[in-house]
This record gives sequence, C-alpha cells and structure tokens, in this order.
Amino acid sequence: MSTATSARAITWQRRRAAARQLWREFTANRGGLVGLCLLGLVVALALLAPVITDESGLDVTQATGSPLRPPSGEFPLGTDVDGRSVLLLTLWGARVSLLVGFSATLLSVLIGTLVGIAAAHFGGWVANLLLRVTDFFLVLPSLILAIALSTVLPQGIPTIILAVGVTSWPTTARLVRAQTLTIESRPYIERARALGGGHLHIVGKHVLPAVLPLVLANTTLVVGSSIIAESTLSFLGLGDPSAVSWGSMLQRALQSGAVVAGAWWYLLPPGIAIVVVVLSFTLVGRALETVLNPRLKAGRA
Repeated sequence: MSTATSARAITWQRRRAAARQLWREFTANRGGLVGLCLLGLVVALALLAPVITDESGLDVTQATGSPLRPPSGEFPLGTDVDGRSVLLLTLWGARVSLLVGFSATLLSVLIGTLVGIAAAHFGGWVANLLLRVTDFFLVLPSLILAIALSTVLPQGIPTIILAVGVTSWPTTARLVRAQTLTIESRPYIERARALGGGHLHIVGKHVLPAVLPLVLANTTLVVGSSIIAESTLSFLGLGDPSAVSWGSMLQRALQSGAVVAGAWWYLLPPGIAIVVVVLSFTLVGRALETVLNPRLKAGRA
C-alpha cells in the first residue's frame, strides 16, 4: 500500500469516527432527536403523497365532497370551500412549502457563505463594499423586499424561491464572516501563506471546512424562516395561484369566509403543519449548534 493511499485511508477513518461521535452527541439531545423524527415524518409524507393519495382530487372540477364539510370517516380533516379533502390539500401543500423552504435556504446560505468568506478573507475595499451591501439588506425588512420582488417578477414558485433566498442571506453572511476572521487568525493559516498557499488553497482547504459546521447548524434555522416567509407571501396572494401550499390554503380559507363559518378544520391543519415543521427545524438547529459549536460544547461540559 502506498503512502498516499494509507494517508487517505487514515483520513477517511478519522472522518467516520468524527461522524459517529457527532451522531452520538446529537442523539443525546432529546429535543433535536424529536425534531429530526418529526421532520422525517413530514418529509416522508410529502414524498409519498403521489403514492398514497390521488392527485386528481386537487382539481376543483373533480371534488366529491360538500363545501366546508366537517371531519368524517370519508374526509378525516373535512373539506374546503370547493369540497376538496383538507387532508389531501395539506399533504400536497407540504411538497410546495418544503420545496420552497429548502431551495430558498440553499440560495440564501450560498450567497451568505460566499459574501461572508470573501469579506473576511480579502478585507480592504472588498470587505467595505460587501459589508455595506449586507448592511443595506439588514436595515430593510426582508419581508418588504420579498413582497416587492414577488410583485415585480412573474408569479410562480421560482419567484418565491428567488424572493426569499435573495432577501434572507445577510444573517448567514455576518455569522460566516465572524467565524472566518477567527479561523484566519490562527497560526496554521499564517504557515499556509508563508509556504505559498494562494487564496483558493487557503479558503478551500482551511477556511471552508472549518466554517461548514456552523453553516450547517444555521441552515436548519434558515429553513424554518424560509417556510414562514413562503407561507406569508402565499397568504398575501403573491404565490403560485395554481400550486397548493400551506400559505395558499390559509389565504383561501380567509377569502372563502371559513373563519366566519366556524370551519376550524380548514384553518388548523395548515397552521399546525407550519408550526410543527418550523419548531422541528428549530430543535434540530439548536441541537446541531450545541454539538458543532466548540464554545457551547465547552459550556455544556
């Protein structure tokens, strides 16, 4: 066995040991484990919706129930104003809400990570420019910016993803910048520079691997905020009118007079679903932050 192969095997062995240790510490946090189980259940139901339900039931022309019918054996969560199953709408709404939440979060975290690392690593006029842009997005309410983008751009899921992702990255950028400054002040970064390491080598080999754990923990929290933002935009009528999401269900319930009619079964399922998913992501994010953040780990010990 060559020296390079042996070193690679040792590296992967250490990574597997670190992953096992991380999993043991994470499972020791009951709140994080409960949140992960709830998320797994919601994601599984969303993915299996085409298998366990009939998509044709979303079409108002093929609705078989009476409008605003209370929960019964045929419709466990009742029906909406068009006679469609609320359970069916909730399951299919999870697909859109989770898709927007994950996609917008990936866009937000990508922008925030790039801006944060660039501002901390290059410094000078680059840092000043990026920090001024970040401050601009921090000062203006992100929801107002998202509403403005959703109004200007064509309605649809891509627009919601873009609006939420482009307006929610500054917090990640600030976090990544602070962590990058801490990492680049360490001696091994100075040694890498002295040995001729370029920007790409230092960022890719040293900074990014050290920043990723905190980015991962922050990502789970951003997903919850993205789902709330998507629900808010859909509730305001700025979402895709042809797609069913939890926010559009609440908007439809409000417009159809479900509140006045006392049709609680039309309002509670999407509202509870939003609360459960956001709470689950928060629990997982806090647990990951406790496990991955050395300061919190030291304080817990």
